[in-house]
Order: sequence, then C-alpha cells, then structure tokens
Amino acid sequence: MKRVEYLILFVICFSIMFISCEHEPIAPLPSNSAIKNNEGNSNEDPCDSDTAYFVNDIFPIISSNCAFSGCHGNGSSRDGVELSTYNSIITTADVRPFDLSGSDLYKVITESDPNKRMPRPPANQLSQTQISLIAKWINQGAKNNSCSQCDTTNVTFTLSVSPIIKSNCQGCHNGVNPGGGIVLTNYTEIKNQVVSGKLDGAVNHRPGFIPMPYNQPKLNDCNLFKINKWINEGALNN
Repeated sequence: MKRVEYLILFVICFSIMFISCEHEPIAPLPSNSAIKNNEGNSNEDPCDSDTAYFVNDIFPIISSNCAFSGCHGNGSSRDGVELSTYNSIITTADVRPFDLSGSDLYKVITESDPNKRMPRPPANQLSQTQISLIAKWINQGAKNNSCSQCDTTNVTFTLSVSPIIKSNCQGCHNGVNPGGGIVLTNYTEIKNQVVSGKLDGAVNHRPGFIPMPYNQPKLNDCNLFKINKWINEGALNN
C-alpha cells in the first residue's frame, strides 16, 4: 500500500513541477510602426502630419546646425545661448510658446542681416522647410513632444533618407567648411560615403568609426532602420 501512496505522491509532485516550469507565451515583436526612439518611449502618440514634434523634427535641426562646440552646445554657449536640451533651448533662446514674433529663436533664424543671422555665415541659412517647422512648433506651443510612428514600408532616398541626412547631418557636412572634409548635400556625395562604409559605420556607432551625429545622441531607431534598409537595398537614387 505504501508503494501505491509513494507513486501517487510522485505523480502529484511531478505534475506541479511541470506546470510551474511552463513559460508564458512569447510576445510578438512590434511592427515597424511601433519602433521606439532612443529614449525608450513606447507609449508615445502616433505621428500627426499637422503637428511639429520637438524630438522628431526640431531638435535634430538645432543640434545639427547650432548645438556644437564653438557655438551653442558641447560646452559652448556663445552669447549666453546653449541649445543642447529642450529646457536650455526654451530659456536661453527665449522661445515663447504661441508667440512667434516674440521668440528670439525664430527672429535670428529669419534675420536678413548676415551679421545677426543664425547659423552665422559662412554656414548656410536654414532651409525654408526647416524654418517653417520651427515656426509651426512655436505656434503650437513649443512643447517637448514626440511621436513614435515609423513607416518603413516604402523607404526611398528622396522621401526617407535625404530628410534624415538634411536634418541631422548637413549642418556640419555642407559645402562650407565641412566637418572631416565630408560633404553630404546630394545623392552622389551621400552614396560615396555608403560605398566607403563610413555612413553605415558612423550612424550605427560601429567600432573604428567616429559616431555621428558628432557629440549628439545616436539617431533614433526609426531613422536608423530607414537608413540601414536603404543601404541594404542598394542605396538607390529613388
């Protein structure tokens, strides 16, 4: 009788152990539209084409064109202006939400006098598209906002890669005194960096390459995904 009792006890214990070792179902991987940014935000609002987002649209423009050593970032604060964070942009560039004409940031990027304009010559003036984005952001309240939508279904140079390079890289890598002697103002110049392996190595922060954007956070996952996909598909001029 004891053998039967031991056998029953063994079966019960084994069943408990088996149940307790079962794993939870593996969660499906997020779709490309849910790719998170570098801050790890997974609960961001989806992108709205009528909204200007600080993290996605404004900060890359300012970082690339203004927030670097000798100017307004990376330890430098020329004229008391430091532009490396949201708070410092709001306070030292005197950004006034909903008040475009009262915001110094907007005044200096639209200044007609070259001696007062930012970025200062010989750097190129911000494009009209970039100026319009900053104006929209201020008029919408100059919020510290971001969005997480990432459409990678149709990645092209013109619609996907070129805007990323323009916002994040051309401030330093333009035709006027380009950083490291590297110019990234058109398809041919960008493709040359793809062929050399420098674009891939720099933006992905691979060993042996200078991380880009220089002294700035790594590009967010969405932008990196687009660049890497474009490169892997042949870096076409599409």
